[in-house]
Amino acid sequence: MRSLFLGCLCLVVGMNVTSCNSRFAIVKSEREEFRIHPALEADSSIIWIYAPYKKALDEEMNQVIGYTKVDLLKKSDYPESLLGNFFADAVWSQVRQLVPDVDFAMPSTKGGLRNDVIKGPITISTIFELMPFENEAIVFTLKGTDVQELLNFIAVSDGQPVAGLQMKIVNGKPEQVFIQGKAFDPARTYRVLTSDYIASGGDNARGFSSPLEKKIVGLKIRDALLKEVKQVQARGETINTVFDGRITKN
Repeated sequence: MRSLFLGCLCLVVGMNVTSCNSRFAIVKSEREEFRIHPALEADSSIIWIYAPYKKALDEEMNQVIGYTKVDLLKKSDYPESLLGNFFADAVWSQVRQLVPDVDFAMPSTKGGLRNDVIKGPITISTIFELMPFENEAIVFTLKGTDVQELLNFIAVSDGQPVAGLQMKIVNGKPEQVFIQGKAFDPARTYRVLTSDYIASGGDNARGFSSPLEKKIVGLKIRDALLKEVKQVQARGETINTVFDGRITKN
């Protein structure tokens, strides 16, 4: 066990019996700390209590739901990464089954990619380690000027996990921007998928402060990842994410 402190607080209370209503007040407080460290033997009575729950949780979390042919790594020599491409594509794929007219997605920042996914089996635990947060998927309708602000953020931060978007970073600015194969038009509106964390300015993201419309999808980002891996497996396929030049740099 790791070194911890277990605090115990004992309260002695008094009750006013002359009133119709019970009134309680603390009249004495005692506290004692017990140091827990590796030298102490495990308490079998405590283990007996939680063991069945741990067994059930381990069985669920260790279920294999799919496979990847390649190491999905966050680290990359390019503005895009295999982990970022997998993450963005997976979430975009699942949300578009619910909201078909999404133009492009940035469902996470690079900082939100918590763990690499190593070549081989993918378990439920793998996805929880990759995405341990309860972030919700949200689709925003944005003016072209707000999309431009988001593109500027992506460029100045040297690339972010995106899907449906292609761009080149030139001197820290977005150039040659294409959304689903069509040149970006700042005069039109776009439907952009992201998370509630990013939309609120998490990791200094910009562009979502004044949307024309906001649609809460009703799908957590982590659940989207789980669903995508399971669907790929159900089709008899294996995840094989590649670098596709969605974000390049001069």
